[in-house]
Amino acid sequence: MRAVIVAIGVAFLVSLLATPLAIKVFARLKAGQPIRSNLGLASNEGKKGTPTMGGVVFILATVIAYVAGHLALTTLPDAQIAQVEPTITALVLLGLMVFSGAVGFIDDFLKVRKRHSGGLNKRGKLFGQILVGAVFGVVALYFPSSMTDASGATTNTETVGSTTLSFIRDVPALEIGKVASVIVIIMVVMAATNGVNLTDGLDGLATGASVMVLAAYALIAFWQYRHWCADPTYTANPNNYCYAVRDPLEIALIAGAAAGACVGFLWWNTSPARIFMGDTGALGLGGLIAGMAMSTRTVLLLPILGGLFVIITMSVVIQIISFRTTGKRVFRMSPLQHHFELAGWSEVNIVVRFWIIAGIGVAIALGLFYSDFLASMG
Repeated sequence: MRAVIVAIGVAFLVSLLATPLAIKVFARLKAGQPIRSNLGLASNEGKKGTPTMGGVVFILATVIAYVAGHLALTTLPDAQIAQVEPTITALVLLGLMVFSGAVGFIDDFLKVRKRHSGGLNKRGKLFGQILVGAVFGVVALYFPSSMTDASGATTNTETVGSTTLSFIRDVPALEIGKVASVIVIIMVVMAATNGVNLTDGLDGLATGASVMVLAAYALIAFWQYRHWCADPTYTANPNNYCYAVRDPLEIALIAGAAAGACVGFLWWNTSPARIFMGDTGALGLGGLIAGMAMSTRTVLLLPILGGLFVIITMSVVIQIISFRTTGKRVFRMSPLQHHFELAGWSEVNIVVRFWIIAGIGVAIALGLFYSDFLASMG
């Protein structure tokens, strides 16, 4: 727990203190977010020229905090030193965050360079998401752990991802094999990155919602660590239900670090925002959230945990289908947050109310996770 707390604290402070520096640097580079002024959105007023690509700050803060958390791990008792060395789990999770963020950075850079809201074309962005998901999906499925106990016996041969679809844990009846699992991972990465990206658009909306989801994954992963199948002190009691995952403390540390970094960034990103996360941040957070679902074996729980992202994404899908089939729009504008803007809601009201929706989804998901544990123990 000490390492997770250290990582959260370091990430928060680095992000909080580094974001003002990033604002100055991006302002000098004239890396302002291009704003379309013909949409009739009140939230767009006065935002032209606000620095973008702020996701760079909390992505770097997360990586720095991960290193700090590992330094704290060296003070743990010998029985818990198994995860002191960096793991494949960290490579996959941080890799998904960094390289998904890199795809977003290219998009942001092109927008700034062209002084236009159209950056990387859809095919380019889609290719980048598929490539990142495929590379780290393969790594997640083809590199099992080789953790050994004091006697030298292997105690954990889990991979970061699973060849079985999962809800609260792996569902044995839903074994799909490695190739199909890589495809599922790609789909989850695409869904999560686009979901966070579509939610971004109002000051602090995507950042605050991501904090809740990442904090929930930190709790889930730490709970799995405390009831871990690879922990001989826990599995000594055969009546205790355990979680067959790989490196849960690593997962909790990274999720906590990312949540802390987002809170530090939110200080400057809340209304009126002095900096935007841009596609750099949105795609980076989406990639990490997808990795969290995969590594904690809660892939099918993600739509509940990230309920706000699903609702906003579906508003876009419904709008497109309706317009192409009937020529009519269901919403005044999509994504959904802009519908309420045109309906007369203030930006702050929309953000706070949408945060409440995000919190409800997180609460339901955590309730399902814990109720499954209680049922297993009973």
